[in-house]
Amino acid sequence: MRRFQALSAILAAAILLTPGVAHAAAPPPVFGSDWDDPVTASPPVERPSGRSCTTRIVDAEFRDFTPFTGTFTPPAACRGPWQKVVLTLRGAVAGRQYDRLGYLRVGGITIFKTSTPEPSVDGIAWTVDKDVTGYAPLLRAAQPVEMLIGNVVDDTYTGILDVTVDLTFYPGRAPAGDADLVIGLADQHSEGTSLVGDLTVPRNTERLVAEVYATGSGGGCEEYWYLSTPPAAGYSCAADAGPYREVQVRIDGVLAGVAAPYPHVYTGGWSNPFLWYTIPAPRAFDIQPIRYDVTPFAGTLTDGRAHRVEVSVLGVPPGQSGWDVPTAVLAWQDPHRRQVTGALVTAAEGALTNTSVLDGRTVTTTGRHSLTTSGYVDTSHGRVSTTVSRAVTNDSTHTWAEGETSDALDAAWTDTDSITTRAGHGKPTTINTSRRYVMDGATSDAPDGRRTTSITLTDAAVITGAPGGPARLTDTYTGEASFLTTVPRPERQARGTSRERYLLISPHGRYDRTIATEQGYLVRP
Repeated sequence: MRRFQALSAILAAAILLTPGVAHAAAPPPVFGSDWDDPVTASPPVERPSGRSCTTRIVDAEFRDFTPFTGTFTPPAACRGPWQKVVLTLRGAVAGRQYDRLGYLRVGGITIFKTSTPEPSVDGIAWTVDKDVTGYAPLLRAAQPVEMLIGNVVDDTYTGILDVTVDLTFYPGRAPAGDADLVIGLADQHSEGTSLVGDLTVPRNTERLVAEVYATGSGGGCEEYWYLSTPPAAGYSCAADAGPYREVQVRIDGVLAGVAAPYPHVYTGGWSNPFLWYTIPAPRAFDIQPIRYDVTPFAGTLTDGRAHRVEVSVLGVPPGQSGWDVPTAVLAWQDPHRRQVTGALVTAAEGALTNTSVLDGRTVTTTGRHSLTTSGYVDTSHGRVSTTVSRAVTNDSTHTWAEGETSDALDAAWTDTDSITTRAGHGKPTTINTSRRYVMDGATSDAPDGRRTTSITLTDAAVITGAPGGPARLTDTYTGEASFLTTVPRPERQARGTSRERYLLISPHGRYDRTIATEQGYLVRP
């Protein structure tokens, strides 16, 4: 079952919200002052049986932009090693409040990123579990803790975010294959729209994976980057390069990784919060990092020196804020070598294609980019060569009416990678991962002021070549909601339905769950 959970995490699964309970009576004809607590269809994080220790690392009320700070100390009764570590966030909020974006850092490294649900007047509570076993190297010693969910509380926006975060440790043998170290970037600073920092790795490093928690946010146009258009279109969110975005990693000035950013939709997304009150969009509460295998560069980084790492988002207009890209690097060490040597052999970038064609009030965008890197390290178990090939695409059609009284987007992104490893003269092994994200939505305002939004979101991935066999994930959300925009909130006569199906298939098991709501109440838990 551990392999099943690991594959689930790789495919960007792995959050659990408060289990749903069907509403005892029929749903009301319109939204009222309360609705069910948020829930998703994703699988629960499996917890081992036996002894465990729980440590609270955050207990805070977020009402402004003051971060919570504290200190984590490993539990004396469960000092490790650990077979699993689970993070649990519990939140509660009542009144009126926007969706808010937050982060949790341990030892200066982001281990969790989240956004919040919008509350009912009567109040809601929610729970998010995340498997953070991969960050165990950070948790072996005392560490500073910092968490912030920036919030505004005043006479209008009354919701105070009451949040706790616990870490639960399950003693036992550590999972095979987890990283030995989690390394942050030193001297981090911004240069234009890029994050820049220094990376120093142990001399005996033989494998490296970078993690970037990339989000476009802040309430401006980059929160809805996928809707931006060239300035000539006259749309309210303009970008010279159109909606194409790509998260790039450079090491010592050399392009080391490309990826498609996930098109997050937060709980106020598409200007219609009634879509998301009970079932959020995929990944909204557990924002997953983009992972880049940068092992081809390992042989050039084991000299004991600091090396420059730059993380940037291609396509963001100059001077435009709104992207956050906290970055860390996972390192695997050769326990039988004081120093591993090697070289970067190839870093071949494909031609970038990014075209946005304007036809009236329709913009059609096509984006393509690819990168292949290869390198080797000479280890205690021979020469290990790694080749990483990655390709990203974006195809979208965006249409709107005069005055933007209607707006529609049909978009798809793909992000595929192939990682081939060969040890000595042995047979090469290749693991392929194919990701596909789909957003198909439309919103319109009728003459009577009723806004109607319908949307389908898909988060899908397929892994082949992994030990044990292939795995497939499809997480699909569909929803439609409408409300009157010209009246006070209690008179909006809002109606809405939503549905999520989460399907994960692997040789180690099958998980398939569908949930549905009407007017905020679960009708299929």
